[in-house]
Amino acid sequence: MKSADIALYLQNNPQFFEDHADMLAEVTIPHPYSGRTISLSERQLVTLREQNKNLEKKLHEMIMFAQNNDSLQQKVHQFTLALFGMHDLMSLQNVITQNLREIFAVPHVVLHIWKGLPPSLEVLAFVDQQLQPVCVHHALHDTLAWFGESAIHLHSFAYLPLRVNEQSIGLLVLASEDAQRFYPGMGTLFLRRIAETVSNALRSSL
Repeated sequence: MKSADIALYLQNNPQFFEDHADMLAEVTIPHPYSGRTISLSERQLVTLREQNKNLEKKLHEMIMFAQNNDSLQQKVHQFTLALFGMHDLMSLQNVITQNLREIFAVPHVVLHIWKGLPPSLEVLAFVDQQLQPVCVHHALHDTLAWFGESAIHLHSFAYLPLRVNEQSIGLLVLASEDAQRFYPGMGTLFLRRIAETVSNALRSSL
């Protein structure tokens, strides 16, 4: 008889444990860590402790996630307030990049507005195709040159397409020396909110 058959039998016949209670008290099994033998009840306690540790770890992760979200929401709100009342395009661009650096601690920010400074055809096609922010480890197309002398030190990028009335108006690029600051597959909810905030702020200046 295979072990799987025994396990299935015990699952289907729980009364077995009641009928053989004395035998169960005598059964010993290896401890999962120390190697010594322990009773079934002790093994159950070990399992429960492991489950509790896993639950505590998950709870801690959930709390940290909620705290991070609250912090990001506050930063987005602070960033939005900083853009109120700005109508001059040049001043607005400066305020946007400065506040992204200060509030979100993004070391490198480039805001490229199409008005008066059209991008390359490759960049324009990329922005027109992307409806959501894109995070990568390598600069796309010719955008690396936008960062000047800092370019060779950058290892992660977030590309935020900017739109007004569904028409692309520019591209906001965030970059960092830290390869884990922006990476493929990361959540982009707050990046989308930043892109929407910047697009709405620029609307009246274009």
